[in-house]
Amino acid sequence: MLIDGQTEYRIVSGGRFMLDGGGMFGIIPKTLWARLRTPDELNRIEMATNCLLVRTPQQTILVDTGYGTKLSAKAREIYGITETDALVRSLAHAGVRPDDIDLVILSHLHFDHAGGATVADLEGHLYPAFPHARYIAQRGEWDDAVNKRATMTASYMDDNYLPLRDYGLLTLIDGDDEVCPGVRVFVTGGHTRCHQVVMVESAHQTVVYAGDILPTTSHLRGPYNMAYDLFPYETMTQKSRWLERAAAGGWLLVWNHDPITPAGRVIDEGNGQYRPEPVAL
Repeated sequence: MLIDGQTEYRIVSGGRFMLDGGGMFGIIPKTLWARLRTPDELNRIEMATNCLLVRTPQQTILVDTGYGTKLSAKAREIYGITETDALVRSLAHAGVRPDDIDLVILSHLHFDHAGGATVADLEGHLYPAFPHARYIAQRGEWDDAVNKRATMTASYMDDNYLPLRDYGLLTLIDGDDEVCPGVRVFVTGGHTRCHQVVMVESAHQTVVYAGDILPTTSHLRGPYNMAYDLFPYETMTQKSRWLERAAAGGWLLVWNHDPITPAGRVIDEGNGQYRPEPVAL
């Protein structure tokens, strides 16, 4: 936890899972990426879903929601998931109930970021997981998800976001925007067409939730990008831009999929090389 003035920042877990290492590093050969992340016998590496909890005197904000509780037994086996209520338990540990959340910002609508946005009861009825919250997503991201326009259609699951619209809790925005005082979103593209990062500014801190533009500290180098990126060149250019700004400004970055270093600053070592410095959140 980090307290800056009247603003509190904390990483909360949406759960751990396993994902193919080759998928996470794209064109980078296994002989190189395996030095950074050790794969299991199925070539999978451990992944986190680090969500950002921000508390101010005015509201409680959650950025991304992990994979949630609705995945099938087969999906849980594929992704090596053993914890299905991680987000609620992590929030409870921070003293936050689902009813306390005022605003949920989704970087994009893939299942490992938006899955915890909704829940199902024993009869299969779907509800928003945070019933008093306003949910924020990019309109272009929503359109691609609900109309199945993107090639990564398996990552978009209607149950994760359609109930938000049906219950009247969804706000769709177009492009960069200030969603509440001190909290802004910026469209990066790259991973998806309308992927967005979230910037929170308080008294002395700027914290950036970079989403899947910078999923782990192992992705700080330019070509170290996911094979899942729809627009790899955009990912590389946006990553370079945000790393340069973060290093110059001393910003805190949240690496949403890093199981070891959820957050930290980056040090510019020249020639496009950056070194992470972990910071506890």
